[in-house]
Amino acid sequence: MTRWQRVLNTIASLSTWPLLVGALLLALAPFIPEPHLWQKWKMLMDGSLARPIDIFDVFYHLLGFLFFGIRSIARQLVQRSPGDPST
Repeated sequence: MTRWQRVLNTIASLSTWPLLVGALLLALAPFIPEPHLWQKWKMLMDGSLARPIDIFDVFYHLLGFLFFGIRSIARQLVQRSPGDPST
């Protein structure tokens, strides 16, 4: 088994609920006065999302969902790959 196959298997074996809860908490933080993603969405809709720190903030708060998506793709790849005949 190659190193990348081991990495892929490790990512694919991560539990769903902790990743999903972490993604939701990161997306909704800070809870008061309003979640940053909601604030940035409103800024995007009115055309004021232009500062680099605001754009970075959007990506930062979406990072949990990015990890969740990577884990989902890794699971699909592990399911499709044939078994290693040497083990």
